[in-house]
Amino acid sequence: MNDILPDASPVWQYLEGQVKAVLDQYGYREIRMPVVEPTALFERGVGEHTDIVEKEMYTFDDRGGDSLTLRPEGTAGCVRAALQNGLLHNQVQRLWYQGPMFRYERPQKGRYRQFYQIGAETFGIATPDVDAELILLTARMLDNLGLTEHVTLNLNTLGSSEARGRYRKALVDYLETVKDKLDADSQNRLYSNPMRILDSKSESTQALLDDAPTFDDYLDDESREHFETLCRLLDKAGINYTINPRLVRGLDYYSRTVFEWITDSLGAQGTVCGGGRYDGLVPMLGGKPTPAAGFALGIERLILMLETLNKIPASVFNTVDAYVIMAGSAAEEAGMALAEQLRSDVPGLRVQSHCGGGSFKSQMKKADKSGARIALILGEQEVQDRTVGIKFLREEKEQQSIGWDELSKAIQELI
Repeated sequence: MNDILPDASPVWQYLEGQVKAVLDQYGYREIRMPVVEPTALFERGVGEHTDIVEKEMYTFDDRGGDSLTLRPEGTAGCVRAALQNGLLHNQVQRLWYQGPMFRYERPQKGRYRQFYQIGAETFGIATPDVDAELILLTARMLDNLGLTEHVTLNLNTLGSSEARGRYRKALVDYLETVKDKLDADSQNRLYSNPMRILDSKSESTQALLDDAPTFDDYLDDESREHFETLCRLLDKAGINYTINPRLVRGLDYYSRTVFEWITDSLGAQGTVCGGGRYDGLVPMLGGKPTPAAGFALGIERLILMLETLNKIPASVFNTVDAYVIMAGSAAEEAGMALAEQLRSDVPGLRVQSHCGGGSFKSQMKKADKSGARIALILGEQEVQDRTVGIKFLREEKEQQSIGWDELSKAIQELI
């Protein structure tokens, strides 16, 4: 787990702001869930035989003897919250959330045991248009961040639960004939979670899958029509995609549409955003049958992409607009009051007042280090004349002197 320090937090705020703006454009509303849930929620919702539940969850007994888990993902908790608070009763919901998730896995660059996600979930819409909307929404986010050319959309359908059952049996029958040649993880998954073998990172296992039965032969007609309609909608919208028949995602609750935005800009190919449809999850967690779909994106992975590809605007790091320099006790009193007046008169203006005394030279150094565009200078003479010196720190402009009464208006024109 890692700290996010002040020098890094502006990038996080920039990314979160860009994503939130797009979610607002599409009419999604924020929901905030606890980071701790009953362990059974994830065992039922995510799947007992997934890597998350078997290997990665932070689980503990509280003082009352109840088994609790730090949330490893957001969808199950969002469904629980929606059910518990009556949000799904004959209603369509478009929800989003953000926050930390927790998984015990080998730390690596862009992946920590406490990591952050932004996710969105839709409930009550069975048609493929909302699948398309989620993909278009994520495409717009990535485009606004300048990442479109560096990501590829992978798309697949997992069909109905009945179709998956038929395919699962055929897949296991085939894999049993090559069991000894499978990698160790795939051998362990053969009977508990065989479809995850399709997503194996082992090249030798992937080669064996070339002769495996394909899901397309077992797909039900309704799911096939759903997927074809989704593809037509994406074609109309100009979204490029690759149909990847081995894309299954790592969680048990997915059905029909699954998608991932992947990149190779960080070295090894990695997923930056993924999701799909999970129509069976709400009844699995005790609710009435409710169609649902969603996605989650990894904030750390996207920030790594922005940094690697130099896609962070320089303005992101400018956290101060004006720095107030005050030399002398009279200037300190006047400067503090002027700074407060500026904050009131110019909403959004970021003013940092110097505190702690020091020479004019040392204060100027701190003004420059703050990243401010201008320094507002107050000395004894300025207090007597009721003026402020304005020194431009980032531009080749002559220093100006402005009266106190005109300062707010002048600042609005300068910043």
